[in-house]
Amino acid sequence: MIDRRRVLQALAGLFFAGLGTTGYAAVWEPEQLRVTRYGLTPRGWPSGRRLRLAVISDLHIGGLHVPLARVADIVTRTNALKPDLTLLLGDFVASRARRASDPPMQAWAGELARLQAKDGVYAVLGNHDWWHDAPTQTARSGPTQVGAALEANGIAVLQNRALKLDTAAGPLWLAGLGDQIAFLPRVQGLPHGVDDLTGTLAQIDDDGTPVIMMAHEPDAFVRMPPRIALTLSGHTHGGQVRLFGWAPVVPSRYGGRYAYGHIRESDGRDLIVSGGIGTSILPVRLGMPPEIVLVELG
Repeated sequence: MIDRRRVLQALAGLFFAGLGTTGYAAVWEPEQLRVTRYGLTPRGWPSGRRLRLAVISDLHIGGLHVPLARVADIVTRTNALKPDLTLLLGDFVASRARRASDPPMQAWAGELARLQAKDGVYAVLGNHDWWHDAPTQTARSGPTQVGAALEANGIAVLQNRALKLDTAAGPLWLAGLGDQIAFLPRVQGLPHGVDDLTGTLAQIDDDGTPVIMMAHEPDAFVRMPPRIALTLSGHTHGGQVRLFGWAPVVPSRYGGRYAYGHIRESDGRDLIVSGGIGTSILPVRLGMPPEIVLVELG
């Protein structure tokens, strides 16, 4: 015979366990910050060449868990890693109606200007940075507000651009792809994205120098040629909720294939997807704490 009291106790236990998990995901885990490290030698990487990349993605500044003070802490933690290059992979803003409590764009861009790396700090924009502006032809033809704020603070934004850098570890091509979903699908008469992979690749000489590509959304990886030594992306937040390494929801047409971490395809191409810092849609993280990524090449 079922003991009614035991059933009620079990149901109460399940309720409070669920309440505790929700509280952890909404309050505790999004406030954490870890450094996730990857060490790899991409195909065609010059022997003996070592390069340290610090990667920050999906800050979503102005969201519930990323006030200005948090940005300052992230900058300090990143500088302590002493990277050769610091790469910012987009979605700097939360792209919703601004609140009076949101930090001014000039303030957080000024904090990011404190980032220090031997060979420079570079950025690409994400979909939220585009969605923050009105999706008009004027916005399409000119710089976004976010891009202008970064450039004004000395951070180069690579939108469908490739630069040849003379790094401490030797020459390197660094490229940045325009955002692939810069305009919401419901906007009529405008292309969905501003990405131009063909035009970006055309700027890169066939000189054997390794190429690192920044692309906010990892879906572009399927189109990357072998010439690209490493692709770096964000956008997915690792699913934002991961249960035993599996994310139930991933904002990618490829599902969980490019959800998070280091992916090496069978043809030897390498992709690293950052889990990012902030949150989107729901202000929760579970099994996917905010992270700064450190990639050590060679």
